[in-house]
Amino acid sequence: MSGPKIITPMTVEYGDVMSQNAFTHDVMVTLSTAAALVNTAPGLGCTTEDELATPRQVTAFFEGFGWSGARCTPRDVEDIHLLRHRLRTVWSADVTALAEEVNALLAEGAALPRMVNHGQSYGWHIHATPEDAPLGRKVAVEIAMALVELVRTEQNERLQVCSGEDCEDVYVDLSRNRSRKFCDGTCGTRANVAAYRARKAVDT
Repeated sequence: MSGPKIITPMTVEYGDVMSQNAFTHDVMVTLSTAAALVNTAPGLGCTTEDELATPRQVTAFFEGFGWSGARCTPRDVEDIHLLRHRLRTVWSADVTALAEEVNALLAEGAALPRMVNHGQSYGWHIHATPEDAPLGRKVAVEIAMALVELVRTEQNERLQVCSGEDCEDVYVDLSRNRSRKFCDGTCGTRANVAAYRARKAVDT
């Protein structure tokens, strides 16, 4: 697969899946952000170049997902790249490995949960870093807090890798029966077209 992947933040209609799992809106947004973050790395099949190579790109990425205080420095870019790699290694890990990495991220980020209110879109929810914390630290801790919910509710299997040919992009399966098989790219469409052509070939 080649060519740049188009990131489309917030494409999931979170309200439609609220009744399908135990996750709140902010947790689903954060988990979706984490998947999109992993997929910005080059070499996974759908991405040929680093999509978060500059502070401007990193800032735009997180602002696209509605993150407040997404201002990025060159040091933050390095921290985001390291976090991206760490998240990819645990995406398909067992629950014990996932929990250990979550604990490590929370400890390294000196997480201190507190309640905040961002209005109608989020309402009351938990932040675990100060507002002036570096972006890399904020992202690591917020994603770790969201992953806590996966471990706590025994739904870590919602972290999946695309079944498309030559694609290793990741996604969060928020479907009711956990039946999703493809990333947010064109893999699902290509698979459907291939299956259709195979059926037509049998019928002729």
